[in-house]
Amino acid sequence: MLSVTVDELLRDPSKYMRQVEEGETFIIVQAEKAIAELRPISSSSKQLRPFGLCAGKFTVPDDFDAPLPEEILSVFEGT
Repeated sequence: MLSVTVDELLRDPSKYMRQVEEGETFIIVQAEKAIAELRPISSSSKQLRPFGLCAGKFTVPDDFDAPLPEEILSVFEGT
């Protein structure tokens, strides 16, 4: 991993962007202190999960949106 100062980065940003596109990672340094990391975003080739993956394995109860019992509400509300 290479280090580059803020001044160097500002002098020629496109040079460093090209290197990042090629897979290089940089630590950005200011006053001899590492302040950031500049790296390529990993391209993920994950496939999206299909809709309905768990179809039929779960049913929403009829009372799903019914008010909670008082003892459970009091726990959430801290009373």
